[in-house]
Amino acid sequence: MKVIAFNGSPRKNGNTRRALEIVLERIEAEGIETELIDIAMRPLEPCHACGTCGRNRDRKCIYDKDKLNLWIEKICEADGFIIGSPTYFGNMTPQTKAFIDRVGFVTRANGPLLKRKVGAAVAVNRRAGALVTFQDINNLFLISQMIVPGSSYWNIVTALDPGDIENDAEGVQTMRTLGENVAWLVRKLKE
Repeated sequence: MKVIAFNGSPRKNGNTRRALEIVLERIEAEGIETELIDIAMRPLEPCHACGTCGRNRDRKCIYDKDKLNLWIEKICEADGFIIGSPTYFGNMTPQTKAFIDRVGFVTRANGPLLKRKVGAAVAVNRRAGALVTFQDINNLFLISQMIVPGSSYWNIVTALDPGDIENDAEGVQTMRTLGENVAWLVRKLKE
């Protein structure tokens, strides 16, 4: 069993990465393998809606100068995946949006490749906008027929400067509970 998380923050070791680490720590504690990938640290081309992934049906995006096709392979092999993004002007980062659009086009045109996998969204904000980010990430999971677990609150953390996440006790607990629920659901789906 494996759960992979994708960090859409361009900040090295920022609060979004830490939120995902907290979730993954709980999943690992249940004996499930995890991996965390920083997608915004590398150039990521947006989707051009060319439709080639649907015509070729080879589970790949025609644009192969970034890591997206490798990440799609990892997603298809995993039992679940998590996407985390900080909130920029009321929504996810452009890197997260490019990732979601391209993963969504390829997996839907070749599948449904994500059907009945576990998916969870994590959003980090300074003051507001995280709920929109959280909902928009979940749109990929829901249209892809994935199973989305909840937590003790929306999967949101309030933080600005690196390390501020530790000051949001409720947010940290929400991430821990999310990790426990993801692990439980992955196990139940494997039974």
